[in-house]
Amino acid sequence: RGISSDQRPKRPLTAYLRFVVDNRPAFREKNPGASNLELIKKLAGAWKELPASQKQVYEEAKKTDWKRYGEQMAAYKAQLTPAQAAALKEEKRKQQAKRRSIRAKRELNLLGKPKRARTGFNIFLSENYQESEGISPVAKMKKLFDMWQKLSPSQKQPYLQLAQDDKVRYENEMKSWEAKMIELGREDLVRFKKERLKKKPAETAKAPSGGNKAKLKKSEE
Repeated sequence: RGISSDQRPKRPLTAYLRFVVDNRPAFREKNPGASNLELIKKLAGAWKELPASQKQVYEEAKKTDWKRYGEQMAAYKAQLTPAQAAALKEEKRKQQAKRRSIRAKRELNLLGKPKRARTGFNIFLSENYQESEGISPVAKMKKLFDMWQKLSPSQKQPYLQLAQDDKVRYENEMKSWEAKMIELGREDLVRFKKERLKKKPAETAKAPSGGNKAKLKKSEE
């Protein structure tokens, strides 16, 4: 109680980020019409061309900040009770898991993973969301869900058929995409690992059961 991750000392900036923070205003003034992406590219190019002696200034500042950060972290941890330390550790674990999930989704998007198949309700929702009335997105969702529940089977059928078609589309696209991932050496992204598809000879050649053994012996006699 009384301690949160917001009170945790902030990690120091890298030498490059320190350079960006120091020089961004001047670059913005010189390039008023540049977008944020264009500005970052210009700053990255300037950092790349910066003489080693000038980069060293930022590296030294980083080292100084890291030393201060270590002292601040030691003082911060010293004031925590075991329960607070455990709570903050769990909070950090969740944040790291969230960041890993975001990175994984970003990677899958870059690799062109097909979008998942939509359900009948998802299709109904996308068609009617803009037209529905509601004071908030939650209210809209509730209203549309109630509308979906009241639809007769015949009224739902077109949406369910579209969902079935989308499922076929998804499976076909996933097969092609997974084959491509295997070619790229990314079996870790395939739903059914290559190893699982290849049964070992020892597993496929099952030994005869007790009943089969008895039949074989009887036939030999």
